[in-house]
Amino acid sequence: MERLSLNAMAKINLGLDVLRRREDGYHEVKMVMQTVDICDRLEFVRQEEDVIRVATNREELPADEHNLIYKAAKLMKETFGIREGVFVSLEKNIPIAAGMAGGSTDAAATIHGMDQLFGLGLTLEEKQRLGVKIGADVPYCLMGGTALSEGIGEVLTKLPDVPEAFLVVAKPDINVSTKFVYENLHANRLTRHPDIDGMVESILQGDLKGITGRMENVLETVTVKHYPVIEEMKAFLKEQGALNALMSGSGPTVFGVFEEKKTAQAAYEAMKNRGFTDQVYLTGFTNGSK
Repeated sequence: MERLSLNAMAKINLGLDVLRRREDGYHEVKMVMQTVDICDRLEFVRQEEDVIRVATNREELPADEHNLIYKAAKLMKETFGIREGVFVSLEKNIPIAAGMAGGSTDAAATIHGMDQLFGLGLTLEEKQRLGVKIGADVPYCLMGGTALSEGIGEVLTKLPDVPEAFLVVAKPDINVSTKFVYENLHANRLTRHPDIDGMVESILQGDLKGITGRMENVLETVTVKHYPVIEEMKAFLKEQGALNALMSGSGPTVFGVFEEKKTAQAAYEAMKNRGFTDQVYLTGFTNGSK
């Protein structure tokens, strides 16, 4: 194969709990992850010369070894002794630094792409073992859909698809450092934890209101304190009829879940007109298929 194109799907966290900080500095988490229908588009072209080249439509993104696409391609080349090169063109649509795994899902798509481009025939599990070397979210992004995520994010349990719903996703015009959020989270002092087990049970039962009623994210205790607009946007989405609203990941993206498309459409328009941000999306859950 000489060329192929893949979609890299964004994710949100329907629930996010941090159990403890481990001795190695990583945090033990328990999360419900979900892909949504916002995606980057990656095109891979095989090269005769032994190089990795990355081009993007966003000038603020690095196109060198600091880009996770480059890191994933390099890891695949080194692991499997690939002597040819690859050119990767990225059309970036997922908000940047948004808590939606934009970089991780691009890395995951690169692992899928290199596997197909060079005919490696890897299993999902083999890809995930490679992906965790790049980032804790990459194994999930390789799988997509609905999943319980534990450990540092790499211990995954596939769950049934959640019921259909409509989402309004909005990223305020601020960037949040994941490292800053986790460094300022004191997991041992948390007095409240999300009911992740109850959310999983609601997913198994196909109970949308049971899922949304348990939407919580402990990282909000850090991020909202520094960026109160996140709480304002959540409240606004609930005022517009969302079953619930939450910050995704370490933020600052906020999403609201709606049962009815027309309510979601009206909320989408209201959010755009409210002036919080230009980055507003009307979307839905997806199973994460590439």
